Parts: sequence; structure tokens; C-alpha cells
Amino acid sequence: MPESVSIEIGGRTMTIETGELAKQANGSALVRYGDQNVVLCAVTASEKPREGIDFLPLTCEFEEKMYAAGKIPGGYIKREGRPPEHAVLSSRQIDRPIRPLFPEGFRNDVQIVATVLSIDPELDADVLGVCAAGAALSLSDVPVDRIVAAVRVGRDERGEYICNPTLPQYETGGIDIVVAGTADAVMMVEGGGNEIAEEEFLGAVEFAHARIKEIVAAIADLTKRAGKPKREYPVQAINPELNAWLREAFADDIRAAMRIVDKLEREAAFERITRDLALARLGDRQPALRALLEDPDVKDFDKTIKSMQEDELRVMVVDEKIRPDGRKPDEVRPIWCKVHYVPRVHGSAIFTRGQTQVFTAATLGSISDAQRLDGILELGDSKRYMHYYNFPPYSVGETRPMRGPGRREIGHGHLAQRAMEPVLPKKEDFPYTLRLISEVLESNGSSSMASVCGSTLALMDAGVPIRHHVGGVAMGLIVKDGKYTVLTDIQGLEDSLGEMDFKVAGTRKGITAIQMDIKVQGITVQIMREAMQAAKQSRAFIIERLAETIAQPREELSKYAPRMIVVQISPDKIKDVIGPGGKVINKIIEETGVEKIDIEDDGKVFITSLDGESAARAREQVEALTKEVVAGETYMGEVTRIINIGAFVKILPGKEGLVHISQLAPARVERVEDVVKVGDQVLVKVTEIDPQGRINLSRKAVLAGASPNGAAEGDAMRRPHSGSGGRRPRRPRRGE
Repeated sequence: MPESVSIEIGGRTMTIETGELAKQANGSALVRYGDQNVVLCAVTASEKPREGIDFLPLTCEFEEKMYAAGKIPGGYIKREGRPPEHAVLSSRQIDRPIRPLFPEGFRNDVQIVATVLSIDPELDADVLGVCAAGAALSLSDVPVDRIVAAVRVGRDERGEYICNPTLPQYETGGIDIVVAGTADAVMMVEGGGNEIAEEEFLGAVEFAHARIKEIVAAIADLTKRAGKPKREYPVQAINPELNAWLREAFADDIRAAMRIVDKLEREAAFERITRDLALARLGDRQPALRALLEDPDVKDFDKTIKSMQEDELRVMVVDEKIRPDGRKPDEVRPIWCKVHYVPRVHGSAIFTRGQTQVFTAATLGSISDAQRLDGILELGDSKRYMHYYNFPPYSVGETRPMRGPGRREIGHGHLAQRAMEPVLPKKEDFPYTLRLISEVLESNGSSSMASVCGSTLALMDAGVPIRHHVGGVAMGLIVKDGKYTVLTDIQGLEDSLGEMDFKVAGTRKGITAIQMDIKVQGITVQIMREAMQAAKQSRAFIIERLAETIAQPREELSKYAPRMIVVQISPDKIKDVIGPGGKVINKIIEETGVEKIDIEDDGKVFITSLDGESAARAREQVEALTKEVVAGETYMGEVTRIINIGAFVKILPGKEGLVHISQLAPARVERVEDVVKVGDQVLVKVTEIDPQGRINLSRKAVLAGASPNGAAEGDAMRRPHSGSGGRRPRRPRRGE
């Protein structure tokens, strides 16, 4: 029989169920939240450990199916294919807080699949995926003894924290933070804000953790009633005799290598500590240990050496207060940066911090260049700001196949994008689409935060009027015997061997993006507070270096960047500008030489051109097409047709009126052809627009109201018909 538990979270009922669906998995849970949200998660583990690996083979998937929102995928292919960016980011949010909870040496394949079965399009289900995964693991026989849950934090109009806000509430409160944790500690933080203060962020984390404890308690209650007994899975353990011998034989080598400042030289020193060297030092003694070293499938040597590196790093940082590259715990690596590094792109920059270097290019485009969105959430139809992060293998001196972006690249690009969004100009003020590409040229830690710094420089170089400089820094944590040290601007070694990677980006005013991952079973808010205060100081230092390079956005766009003119027309006139099958708008583009003309439903027309002159010509044509005819106004028009009772004159595109024969001239006119011919340009005045929209014109009124020479001046503006021989028409005599 199915079992369930229900609690109130964020003003909605959360119900966690098990025992009815996906019963062949090792564990499964169904989470219902509110009226529309349903997420199913199943956990499976292989019967035997995977041979020949020294890592936890955990994969997490967050499946977004369009049926969950009552939609059919757009495009030609109607089956979901590659997961969208949001699903990739949500998968990472499941993986990061759960991975540290598995036992050391666990090598069985574990797959966690969270599937969104139903969704409220205004409520993100990513945190429900974490809760469902935590429940499924707890209910399963997989040996994870801590329960993980997650919530999202926003703020209402009064500035009060709210749990699991809707998408519209993100904008209201200026904060969007996802926190995952256990009953005892925080495991992961991901989010951003509109330049929020450090204490505001910490308040959101504490608020979230209180809700997480409630969810964890509910899952624990359900597990007592319906959970499976934990199975005994084999765990790889290092041979104690080999471990002891290696620690004695290579202690001096590890100590010396760890204190080499240069990354490549330090790595080369570590690479010289090989199995062959161990076999040479061991000699013919202890045949059992020699057999272990000679067996390539036994990973004890590599694991012991890595453990020794971790221990030596802890001794250096916590006890001796020195770092492998000689810096103090709160010291930032040397920085140099340049803007306008390459000529053809719209904006470019190089940002270098220590041995981490990023090149960022900014490209400006039209409205139609925005990325189209097609997903289960109501995130809008398009995205006008995009940030992509690339990590080529040469950046770390390696060779490997170069394929599409992985989850790490997608995650780092999203983090940099989130960091910059609060300082971007509004679309109404700067209606360009913005695409930034960060290429990591060298990497020794904190390349994602270097891409934030490079983005600030590239956007300013492109002339994008961002409000403030944005800087970013990655903080680390080293723990030893109950003591700890917080590190500023961590390098790769401190990231891989340390306990925390805490990225903070923001302006002088406050935080815009944050991401925290840990490798231990949670940290306290006090440690986070210390890390954030150190990050604030280092961020200010980094921003000073950015401001020295370029103090403010350039006043002019690059000469290679497109120019854009915005024209507001009545939505009723959109059809007049587009024309049947796009005939009119395509003609304007062809005649004026502009690149694109985009029209939105509210009547905004965006004219994009590589030069201002062609954009101005296109603007004139658009305005002419949409200009309203006003009674009493005078227009220069073209004679289009002649009938017995008068002449039709086109005064605006698509706007034609009749000049009655009696209104052609001050004197009596016997035949229309005596005064005007098709193709003539004539000045006319709108005398009336009748209820049916028909326009009555008068040439006579213009001539009669002119100066003594006005009639001649007005008549001279008429271009003679090709059949007139070029003769000027007769000027009416006075009194006629």
C-alpha cells in the first residue's frame, strides 16, 4: 500500500508519496506541491561496483517533458531531444548536494532520475527535484544516511523572505536563491540578487534552512514507515600496510612539491611521484606490497598520494598559514587586463588573475537575434542576454576531444550571465540583443569568476551602458582537526583538495550572483559569513583593477556594431508596415539597405543598420506608412488616377483622396487633364474625412491661400507629365 506524508511549505501543501510508482527501482518518491506540481524521482544502483575507477559513478537527470505544461514542442521534431539549459542546471542542483553524502570508496553506479509529470508554469520545479531525490535516496537501500532537501527563497513587496516564490515574484523581491541542505548543515547555494547585501543573503540562507529542516523531518518520518533496510555495498578501502609505507616513503616528496609556487612546475613534481618510483624504493622487500603496486587495477597508490596532498595542504594552510603559491589566506593573485584586444568584434577584453586567463567577446544584435525559448516554464518567449563559457583542453595543458559544452560549461556560463543581468540597461533604453562568449585561455582556479570580470570589461568596451563594474572571486575552505581557514581567490589545487568552492560576484554595492559547493557534509552559517566578508573585500580590490582599465562604458558603439532606431507606431498600423506576405517591409529593407526591421506586438519598430543614414531612410518610410491623415493639413501628393469628376492623389503610402474638378484650381476647369496628369506632384489640402474614411482634397484651397506668388510657387512644384513636352502649365490670371 502507498504511504505518504504532508506538510505546509511556503503557503502550499507538499505531499511526499511512495509505494505506488516505479517500484522496481531501488527507491522512488513522488512529490506533489500546490495544485499543479508533481515530480517523480527514481533511484537505482548497480549490483556490483564498477571496476577500474577511483570516483563515485553518480549521474543525476532532471527530465522536463512538455506534456507537463500541456504543451507540444515547437519546430519540426515533436519528440524531446537534448535537454534544455534549465534541465541541465536543475540536474546539477540535484547532484551537487547529494554527491558528498555517499560513503568514501563507494563505486557502484547510481542513477537518479527526476521527471516533471505536471507543473504550474509560474513555479519552478527544480527544488522539488532535489526534495524528491532526497526522499527517494532515503527510502532506498542505497547507503546514504543523510536526507537532503531544497527550497527557493525570494522576497515580497515588503521585503520579507518568502519560500518557493512564483516567477513573477522573482522580479518583485530582487532575490532568487536556491538552498539545499540536511537537517544539520547547508550543502549547496545557488542564486543571485539585485545587488543585495551580505547579511540579506545570509538571512535568506537561514530562512531556507529552517524550511529544509521541516522537509527533512517529514521525509525521515516517511522513511521509518516505508523505507527499505540499507544494503551492504562493497566499499573500496586502501590497504593499510601500503598506505603506511607510502606515507613514510614519500612524505618529503609531497612536502617539497606542495610548496612549489608555479602550477606547472608543481604538477610536474607531483607527476614524478610514480608507481615505478615507488617500486624502485620498495625494492625486493614486502612482496605483497610490491604485488599491489604492480597491479594496474589497484588504485591504492593514486588514492594514497592524493590523500597525502590533501593532508599536506591542510598543514600548510591551517597550521602554517601559508598557501602553495606563497600568498596569505586573504590575498588575491596579481591581476592584469586589457580592453579592445581585437579590432573587429564589438567589444573585447582579456582578464588575467594569476595563471587564470579569460578572453571575452561581446556582440550586439537586433531584437530578432534574441534566443527563442520553448520550455515548460513561463520564462518569456525570448532571451536578449546570453553568456556562454568555453573551456578548451589547452587551458590546462591537456589534450582531449572537443565536443559540445558539458554541464560544467553550461553551469559556469549561467552563473556569469546571472552575475551581469542586474547591471544591464533595460530593453527600453538599450534594445540590443547581447551575446557574450568567454574563452578560458588558461585555468588555475576561478575561471568562472574571471569570465564575470572579463564580461564587465567587454561590455564597457562595446559601449553597453551597464550601471556598475561587476567583479567575482572564488573562496575556499580548508579544515583540519576542528580548525579551519577561509581562502580568498582559490587556485585549482585548493579547489580540488579543499572542502569548499564558494563563488561570489557583485558590484561595490552588493551581490549579484553566488554559488557554493562543498565536499564535506555541510558547513555552518558562521563559516559562510566569514567567507562572504572576505569576498566583499577582495571583490572591491578586483573592481578597482577593472575601473583602472576602463572607468565607464564607451560613449560610442564600435563602428562595426549595428545602429538601431526605435519607432513607436500604433499596433493597428503593423499590418501596413509588414504588408501582404511581408512585401512592404522587405521592400523597405531592400530600398534602404538596412539589415533588419523587427516589429513587436505593442507597435515598437526596431530598425537595425550598419550605418545611421540607411536607418534614417527606413525610419522615414515607416513613419510615412503609419502617419495619420489630418483634416486641415497640407500634403505633397502624387496624382494616381484621373476620372471625369476629378483626380485621385496619393498623399501618404496607402492613403489616397479625391480632388474634385471644382477644387483643382481657383478658376473653372473644363477638363481635369487641362490641369493635372497622372504622375504629377501637387500640393493639396485635406478638407474633409467623411465617416466612411474617404478623404476629400482641395488644390484650390492651397492656391487661394498662397501669397501673390504662391499659386505659381505651388504650381511649379508639380512635375510635368512626360507627355507635356516639358512646358509649364498656364498660370491662372487674376480674377479667373
